[in-house]
Amino acid sequence: MKRTISIVLLLAGTIMLAGCPKKHNVNEPPVAGTQVPESSSASGNEGASTSTNPLGGDAANAARSLNAAPLSKKIIYFDFDKSEIKQEYADIITTAARNLTGNPNLKLKLEGNTDNRGTREYNIGLGERRAQAVRRALLLQGVSESQLSTTSFGAERPAVEGDDESAWSQNRRVELVYGP
Repeated sequence: MKRTISIVLLLAGTIMLAGCPKKHNVNEPPVAGTQVPESSSASGNEGASTSTNPLGGDAANAARSLNAAPLSKKIIYFDFDKSEIKQEYADIITTAARNLTGNPNLKLKLEGNTDNRGTREYNIGLGERRAQAVRRALLLQGVSESQLSTTSFGAERPAVEGDDESAWSQNRRVELVYGP
């Protein structure tokens, strides 16, 4: 009897973790060698050579330089219960892609977050879907998979405390954090 209950609870937990099935847009992976078009305003379109890298001699120096600049941390906000990137954040994605393709040793961590509504499991999944949406957008612009990592904090790291739309809207986000 105890074993049957354990199995039922395990299955129920698995179903809860899987969440409700959602229709997702399927994006094709980027073609090998695809690059973001160069722009004279991009700060990261120099060659991969560390001697010509304007951000420093190595990835750690580049990350320190970026962390001192406004580029060090960018935030993309999402609508309630959504993981689609809004058009207004396209420039953030494009700028990040240019910097990453121009600095192949640079890494970017995509931290998915949600507001405090919903179960812990659901919010972890939603935060991951948001981080993966940003990851896919960067890959489509030529960023190498090895430069990106994703994590989901769900509702565990709110930017703003509160139980109203003003707070919730600031917590539904993906933070782009540069590092070595």
